[in-house]
Amino acid sequence: MLHPSYSDLIEVVNSGVEEGEAPVVQSRYSIVIATAKRARQLISGAEPLVEDAEGKKPLSIAVEELYSGDIKILGEDEEIGEDMLDLADEEEDETSESSGEEAEETVSENEEEPEA
Repeated sequence: MLHPSYSDLIEVVNSGVEEGEAPVVQSRYSIVIATAKRARQLISGAEPLVEDAEGKKPLSIAVEELYSGDIKILGEDEEIGEDMLDLADEEEDETSESSGEEAEETVSENEEEPEA
């Protein structure tokens, strides 16, 4: 079982939200996406922001960083400060790269098939 739980992570992320405002995270999906993006950054060479990260898997480190408050998930209307990680640019780059590769494969497959 994953510790901390999804509900614990959601509580930590939404702890800074004032009463009456919409919570930053409303589903487990948002937590999964944020931690996966941070894990990819760690795999790419980013420095872990928690102690005792050596020997741990990148996703475990990302969950620990989120739970300890070292990283923060921003709402749609919030701007990224100097001390915050920008996870949005990484998602856009990966989306454009993967769609381009799929298009090339489709064209190659169509060219190889002989017409009857």
